[in-house]
Amino acid sequence: MRLFSGKVPVIAQEIVRTLTEGGDIETEAPNEVQADIESVLKEYLRQERRVTDEAKSRMEIRGMTYSELGKMKSQVAKDLKLSTGEDTLPYILEQVLEMLFHSNNVEEVFAEDNVLRKKITAILRRHMDVEQELDREVRSKIKNLEEGTAAFETEYARVMDQIKRNKRLT
Repeated sequence: MRLFSGKVPVIAQEIVRTLTEGGDIETEAPNEVQADIESVLKEYLRQERRVTDEAKSRMEIRGMTYSELGKMKSQVAKDLKLSTGEDTLPYILEQVLEMLFHSNNVEEVFAEDNVLRKKITAILRRHMDVEQELDREVRSKIKNLEEGTAAFETEYARVMDQIKRNKRLT
């Protein structure tokens, strides 16, 4: 699961709409609550970029190859106490819930924590679980190339970037 910057406003808007229409929260400034949620999501993305930059920097200093980037990112994320990988969704969920309970723009939270968790998790999962769909779409467009070859890797990256731009994920 991955959070794409292009999905941030859509996710925030859907969370606010779902929670207000369901009577789970009360707010007189839904646009402000949406902005608060967007700031939580953007902060996660900023921290994720920081992890990647720090991992690349450490790898360069140590003369490591690019193939070890995943391991280094995991180590940097652990050092910076940022959840990544499978822990991304629960981490973001907790941050959004904390914001809802402490925001000056939310007058009242009526729903129980578990109800909020289910609703917000469903929204986050739906918008963050697009990687597999993207992978299938890319592979369908380059099925004439043999997987594992340099040509496949190059074309895969190019087509993936193109699809992400078309879907406004980046």
